[in-house]
Amino acid sequence: MIDATSRSTKSWVLALTGLASFMVALDTLVVTTALKTIRADLGASIEALEWTLNAYTLAFAVLLMSGAGLGDRFGRRRVFVAGIAVFVAASAAAALAPSIGWLIAARAVQGAGAALIMPVGMALLSAAFPPAERGRALGIFSGLTGLALIAGPVVGGAVAEGLTWQWIFWLNVPIGLVAMPLALRRIPESLGPRAPLDVPGLLLVGGGALGVVWGLARANSVGWASAEVAAALAVGFVLIAAFVLWERRARAPMVPPRFFRSRVFAAGNAAAFFFHAALYGTLFFMAQYLATAGGYGPLGAGLRLLPWTATLFVVAPAAGALVNRLGERPLVVAGLFFQAVGIAWLALLAGRGFAYDALVVPLVLAGAGVSAAMPAAQNAVLGAVAPTELGKASGTYNMLRFIGGAFGVAVQAAVFAAAGGLGSTAAFGEGFAASLDVAAVLSLAGSLAGLGLKGRRAPSMVAVRQAG
Repeated sequence: MIDATSRSTKSWVLALTGLASFMVALDTLVVTTALKTIRADLGASIEALEWTLNAYTLAFAVLLMSGAGLGDRFGRRRVFVAGIAVFVAASAAAALAPSIGWLIAARAVQGAGAALIMPVGMALLSAAFPPAERGRALGIFSGLTGLALIAGPVVGGAVAEGLTWQWIFWLNVPIGLVAMPLALRRIPESLGPRAPLDVPGLLLVGGGALGVVWGLARANSVGWASAEVAAALAVGFVLIAAFVLWERRARAPMVPPRFFRSRVFAAGNAAAFFFHAALYGTLFFMAQYLATAGGYGPLGAGLRLLPWTATLFVVAPAAGALVNRLGERPLVVAGLFFQAVGIAWLALLAGRGFAYDALVVPLVLAGAGVSAAMPAAQNAVLGAVAPTELGKASGTYNMLRFIGGAFGVAVQAAVFAAAGGLGSTAAFGEGFAASLDVAAVLSLAGSLAGLGLKGRRAPSMVAVRQAG
């Protein structure tokens, strides 16, 4: 029988880690509906705006794998609180940003704080709850994360329209200031195995991802043939190749290369990379399209994204229940095909002028498709490794999906700038339609990658850990 003190402690751990994860996930997409306001206030270009999203996701993705290791080594509660402190300080810096460069730098530091909070929060939950109760606790934790991803554009729009965009970041400060002392008082400290940190791997993959995204982001402003773009892309790809070679010889690799000898593991991660690239890139421009072509304010734009984003709550749980009956392959292949069709349909409509009612069905189709693919792809990745390796497998999946998101924003921004621009509603529509064509191709690539997954199979012992 669990005594009241034990129940109280577990409740506090779940509440505080859930609150922190909600805050971190919310800030992943919270700026999307405020981008037009930020652009006008800070005089930002489309290239600079994409970095307000990519600086956060890249820092989060690259440092994510080290967060759990730091918690194991120095104490999970200590690192969790430190992550909240970094996140809160960076949020205040973002709110005070006098320029777009300052805002981008603050967003990168926010991402670093988030990379400490999220994996350590999951580890604290796992330590606090026995195996029989852990699945339910992780389900609530992941549900809050999914809710934050859905709510992000709406919350960002409501705050930007009702107050000012700076309050998107100021709201994190009181939450963090309350959460930190409570965590120190209510969450028991725990340690994990003191595995060595793969610092060379971290630097190589971080530098490689930054080089590729930087080259894509700068290509249209300085020219695809410029020395800057050529050097950035070359350095990026060389560092990524060096990362692969290093991981093959490292004593404690961040991403064990043997994982990718599994066709299922490789296919699941490839599908996730491509569908997050399509998802983040499309969301980056969709909110701005609703504001520019539709004339909606930030809140109006956020609410009109709900037919797309809210499908996660309806479709993802049903898809998770179907995984063991159908296997991952049909859900990923069909889901991402429907996402590709929905996005291509949106591109076609965008080229004909604005009519929101006509956008609803393709938004629902695209949202339902990716919501079916998300839990299936993650289940495939986690089911392809031994139970003792679930942490690294989950970390690899999350790192690649966030890097995919940054890649998608960069690629679609490059296409947008080449085909259109911010000069007029017509120019924006042309660039937007072209960027959606690329997103549809990325989603289709994810669908094809899903062919490497398994079809119908026996029930899996690995639960779906999260839906987004």
